[in-house]
Amino acid sequence: MTKKDLLTDDAKHMSRLMSSRKHPYWSDVTDAQWSDWKWQQSHRVRTIAQLREIFPEAAEQFDWAAIEAAAERFPMGVTPYYLSLVQEASWADPIWRQVVPSGDELRGYDDALEDPLAEEAYMPVPGITHRYPDRVLFYTHHHCAMYCRHCNRRRKVGDPFSAPDRAQLAEGIRYIQETTSVRDVLISGGDPLTYNEKRLEFILSGLREAEHLDIIRIATRNPVTLPQRVTPALTALFKEHHPIYVSVHFNHLAECTPEAGEALNALADAGCVVGNQMVLLKGVNEDAEMVREMNRWLLRHRCRPYYIFQCDSVEGASHFKTPTKTGVDLIQKIRGWTSGLAVPHYVVDLPKGGGKVSLGPNYLKQHEGNRLRFENYAGEEYEYIEGEPEP
Repeated sequence: MTKKDLLTDDAKHMSRLMSSRKHPYWSDVTDAQWSDWKWQQSHRVRTIAQLREIFPEAAEQFDWAAIEAAAERFPMGVTPYYLSLVQEASWADPIWRQVVPSGDELRGYDDALEDPLAEEAYMPVPGITHRYPDRVLFYTHHHCAMYCRHCNRRRKVGDPFSAPDRAQLAEGIRYIQETTSVRDVLISGGDPLTYNEKRLEFILSGLREAEHLDIIRIATRNPVTLPQRVTPALTALFKEHHPIYVSVHFNHLAECTPEAGEALNALADAGCVVGNQMVLLKGVNEDAEMVREMNRWLLRHRCRPYYIFQCDSVEGASHFKTPTKTGVDLIQKIRGWTSGLAVPHYVVDLPKGGGKVSLGPNYLKQHEGNRLRFENYAGEEYEYIEGEPEP
C-alpha cells in the first residue's frame, strides 16, 4: 500500500467517525479533531478538577477528597470519546465506575497484592514474563488511552519511570528470538497501541525474525476507549506481520458504539483474529442479559467472546470483586440461550503465578456405574450411558 493510498484511506476512515457522540463540554471541537486519535490521546482528562468542570451536576453527590486521594495513588486518564459515553455521573453508571477514582480504592484488603499474578517473579529479563512453557508476556508500554480502575498492573501503568526504553524492548525481543521453546507472545502494557507505527514496526519485525514463533498477540483496549486509533496505517502494518491475534477488552454494552464496531471491522478486514476478554466487575457487568447482548454485538463485528476473567486480587481494586458464583451463574444464563460462539470461558487467574483455571456450571447431577444424569440449560434432566452399553 502506497503513502497516497494510506492518505486516501485515512480520509475515508475519519469521515466514517464524524458522527461520534460528544459531550457538550467538547462542542467546539471540530469533527476532524475528534476523529484524530492523537488529538484524543493528547486531550485526555487527567485531573479531578477538569472532571468536575465536565460534570458540574455531580458537585454535591461525591466525596471529592476521597476521589482526589485515590487519583494520587493511581492516576486518572480517559479520552474525551470514552468519557462522553457516561450517561449519568453516578457509581451506577458502568462507564463512570470504570473511569473515576473511588474512595473504595483506598481501603485495605487482606487478599490484595501489588503484583497479583507474580509477573515480576517470572521475569528472566526486564519486560518479559515467562510463566507458561511455550508463551511469554511482553510488557512494552506503560501508558493507556484510559486507566481502568480495575487495572491489575496499576503498580507501574501510568508511571513514567516504568516505561520500557528501546534498549529494554530490544532485550526482550532478543530473549524471544533466542528462546526456541516460545511459540506465542502476548504484547501488552499499558497499551502497546499507544506507540506509533514506527515503534510497533520495530517490535513486530523483531519478533517475526524468531522462526519458532507461531503466534503474536496484541492486548489492547483502544478499540473500546480510543477506536480512532485503528487507522489504515495500523491495519496495513498488521497485514505485513500475520498472523496477528488481537485481544480487546469490552466490559459493557454501553461501550459497543458504531465507532468501536468500525474499529473491530477494520481489524477483521485486515485479517486479524479478534477476541474479547471481559473482566467481571461488581456494579458493572453482572447482568446476564446485558452480557448476552454484548457478546452478540461482538460476534456481529467478528470478535469472538473469549474470556470472562474473575477480577484479580490487586491492591485498589478489591471492591470490584464478585463471588465466583456470579460468574458461574452468568455462564449458565448464556450457554444454551445463545450461540456457543457467544459463550466465553470463565476463568480465575490464580494469585502468585498459579495460572488460569476454568469455572463453569455443573451439569452432571448423578453418576452411578455407567449411567450419568445431566441437567441441561433449561433445567430438564436427561440420562446418558457412557462407554459400551451392557448387553
